[in-house]
Amino acid sequence: MRTYENPVIGGFHPDPSVCRVGEDHYLVCSSFEYFPGVPLFHSRDLVHWRQIGNVLDRPGQLELPDDLPASAGIYAPTIRHHDGRFYVITTNVAAGGTFLVSAEDPRGPWSDPVWIDLPGIDPDLAWDDDGSCWCAVAGVRVARIDPATGKVLEGPLPAWSGTGLQHPEAPHLYRIGAWWYLMLAEGGTGHGHGVSIARARSPRGPWEPAPDNPVLSHRGTDLPVQCTGHADLVRAADGTWWMVLLGTRPRGWFPEFHVLGRETFLTPVEWVDGWPRVGPVRERHPAPAAWHPLPPEPARDDFDAPSLAPVWISPRSRPEGSWSLSEHPGRLTLHATGDSLDRPGHTFVGRRQQHPDCRVAARVEAVSGRAGLSVRLDEAHHYDVEIGGGVVGVVARIGPLRQRIAEYPVPPGPLTLVVDIRTDDVPPPTATDPDRPATGAQAATGVRAAGPDVIAFSAEGPEGTLTLAELDGRYLSTQVAAGFTGRVIGMYVTEGSAAFDWFDYRPGHPRRPVGG
Repeated sequence: MRTYENPVIGGFHPDPSVCRVGEDHYLVCSSFEYFPGVPLFHSRDLVHWRQIGNVLDRPGQLELPDDLPASAGIYAPTIRHHDGRFYVITTNVAAGGTFLVSAEDPRGPWSDPVWIDLPGIDPDLAWDDDGSCWCAVAGVRVARIDPATGKVLEGPLPAWSGTGLQHPEAPHLYRIGAWWYLMLAEGGTGHGHGVSIARARSPRGPWEPAPDNPVLSHRGTDLPVQCTGHADLVRAADGTWWMVLLGTRPRGWFPEFHVLGRETFLTPVEWVDGWPRVGPVRERHPAPAAWHPLPPEPARDDFDAPSLAPVWISPRSRPEGSWSLSEHPGRLTLHATGDSLDRPGHTFVGRRQQHPDCRVAARVEAVSGRAGLSVRLDEAHHYDVEIGGGVVGVVARIGPLRQRIAEYPVPPGPLTLVVDIRTDDVPPPTATDPDRPATGAQAATGVRAAGPDVIAFSAEGPEGTLTLAELDGRYLSTQVAAGFTGRVIGMYVTEGSAAFDWFDYRPGHPRRPVGG
């Protein structure tokens, strides 16, 4: 039997929303403080996804203030297709509130924002048979709107708000047969997360809750996938139903740590007596009938294209003068806009860490100042390998503490900066085995930390490889730093400028389709 592996989109890709047009599926995710915003994916089988762009890819669509806190910005988009046009609705919690954009082609261009005077987050769109457009927001309330102007035509009306757990959010309305369904998340986006559903004959209600709510939750289980929720339903071309949702993969000893952020998972759905039935989300499931594997994405970006690939993101903005692909053809040239990664306003171009084990390398040339490679969660939590002033070193920023871990002289010329991230599966000592030797993070820190992974830094130059430092990865986790995002690994400049010849990202344990 052919199977697929979860997550179907690894790394910091939370709050997934999906729609189908013919045999094509399109999916969007939250992007928070990063620009460009709202990554957009395409798939023919719901398993193999390829990023084809970002919905909010120009400053006129996305305003993120320079002092925007980490994990603020763009929350929980919904993507829908109606009458030949694609719509994405979302909320900018930092500037303006709820808005929608639209496009005839999902690859763009997407329109300028149409603002909607409807307070709340996690907005949704659904159309009735008479063409009425309904919008639901966390709270939970529904309103009839004009998507062309953003005007609220009716409501907002109070709707079903779940079973009484905290934070009812992520509402999605569906017209399925004679019923309207209202599916939402509740219990908070942590380990109490779950999916519940109700139905009515009209989007105005009254709502009848499902008898077996929550229809999905991993709370209180020891399953490897946790925090399951914020889901969206889609019907495949063959008539089968599926759910995309966010989840985490915590590792290490109690309380466990997840470092990649909330990721996108896929699970099958059955309908029983008019209600969706969803089993536990497994790391491996029987695959959908459609199967369209994609060639692997290039591990290395040589910066030969006329524009940056859609995977590249920057905190809050990416001013035109801060980067160039034409200044030194075949290289990404970065110019400093701030003197520290510890504050907003710096020059950083990175991509999400998508695998628990991976190796990242970047070739740095023509440095005039300070530049490097950073593993970033936010301004207060990042590890950097940096070259400048004739030395290469490692810097750790953990909350209020900032420390240079290692520093070695290097000759002038190109240098390859390397980050190796590896998981540590050695459990903590037990009463029956107190003398088990420490390895991985335990050996690196000198204590039996049993954290999620080890982050190792090195530099490769004409005189060989310099091993610089190994750091405990738990300090770059949601459990330590808090917030809604995951790790992003990228190139930066905090003084002068630098040209990067290439950037290479390789999973330590690549996912492969299994069977058939």
